[in-house]
Amino acid sequence: MKIIVTSLFVQDQDRAREFYSEKLGFVIKHDIPMGKHRWITLVSPDAEDGTELLLEPNENPAATEFQKKIFADGIPATMFGVADIQKEYKRLLEGGVKFTMEPTKMGEVTIAVFDDTCGNLIQIMQK
Repeated sequence: MKIIVTSLFVQDQDRAREFYSEKLGFVIKHDIPMGKHRWITLVSPDAEDGTELLLEPNENPAATEFQKKIFADGIPATMFGVADIQKEYKRLLEGGVKFTMEPTKMGEVTIAVFDDTCGNLIQIMQK
């Protein structure tokens, strides 16, 4: 068994699609109309056959409440691994990404947290 898709609730699918592809550099794998929403998944450019990130609308009241609460408490919705966190931090800052935590060493890892503009805090980590 392996993870093939993981969901991330977003407030606006179009804004999320743009942010995750243009700002972060993920590759759009699927963008399929599904009624008033779309099935939008992205993958890492390093692993286009890898796990897909689904940008899922947060219209369900439980999803909306969950997203608001973890954001308010400063809890990242998900984490992405990076090879060089200082380089990635600089690239994203230069691209206009707003960080809530700059790269910080925590034991054997270094982490940073940014706002994805779609209702989520996202953590990046270098081992």
